[in-house]
Amino acid sequence: ICILWDCETGKQLALLKTNSAVRTCGFDFSGNIIMFSTDKQMGYQCFLNFFDLRDPQQIEDNQPYMSVPCNDYKITSAVWGPLGEFVIAGHENGEINQYSAKTGEIIKKAKEHTKQINDIQPSVDLTMFITASKDNTAKLFDAASLDHIKTFRTERPVNSAAISPIMDHVVMGGGQEAMEVTTTSTRIGKFEARFFHAAYEEEFGRVKGHFGPINCVAFHPDGKSYSSGGEDGYVRIHYFDPPYFDFELEA
Repeated sequence: ICILWDCETGKQLALLKTNSAVRTCGFDFSGNIIMFSTDKQMGYQCFLNFFDLRDPQQIEDNQPYMSVPCNDYKITSAVWGPLGEFVIAGHENGEINQYSAKTGEIIKKAKEHTKQINDIQPSVDLTMFITASKDNTAKLFDAASLDHIKTFRTERPVNSAAISPIMDHVVMGGGQEAMEVTTTSTRIGKFEARFFHAAYEEEFGRVKGHFGPINCVAFHPDGKSYSSGGEDGYVRIHYFDPPYFDFELEA
């Protein structure tokens, strides 16, 4: 199911039933149109659904104005592109597609990752986005052209990556697959959040703390703190020290 909530009151506004699990969802920049993708499971294929919230009939009848089938590889992460013209979707085979919000057709494609894309997050101005992949890398792309700009390499699957709104920094989190974690000591797990310089692709810092893989990372909109959520059940909120804001990477 996909549920629409009122953030202020916690009231449920709408409930949209689906045949399989909902994997991704999001509002376009106007807040009028929602998209969500469903998993390929139990004999159902993956669909990317679009609802216009200004038309109550669509919600009532649970009828999206457009439902796009993804035949080959399911969508594992998706965000709206700038101006709500298209959705940028990452697939389980490492492919990235732009789906038009008007026609549903694929506008552009990119295949830079070799394995599943776990997370996509846009930059604050929506001109770029960062992908996190099981292939141990995170990559920076141009949102409009899907041109590959930078690559950030690690030795572990990357579950999530985010772009700082005020600095040329990205933060990444990951670690081994959750099911393999019990077989290793905590030291080997590599559950640090890792900071890279966006221009130089150089790692400049790590923050320890989680004792399970990190599933999601996000910067505060003011760029002065970040949070990470882990398989260990904790959300950790970190405020940056003053030296962080003066930090210059020696090129």
